Amino acid sequence: MREHNEAYRQFYERKYRETPKHPHKRATVLTARKLVRLVYALLRTNQLYAGPGALSPHKPPRRR
Repeated sequence: MREHNEAYRQFYERKYRETPKHPHKRATVLTARKLVRLVYALLRTNQLYAGPGALSPHKPPRRR
């Protein structure tokens, strides 16, 4: 994810610099945790992912 998404890459790099011991492992775990929280929020609210710079948020069709 950090290779394809600028926001996650910046987050990973910031955590890598902040962590004194095992920086790659810790930064990877924190980045994955952030992604899991995003996925959970999208599933809970039944929304599609609209990354940074999206023109409008994607909303699922209404059920009748």
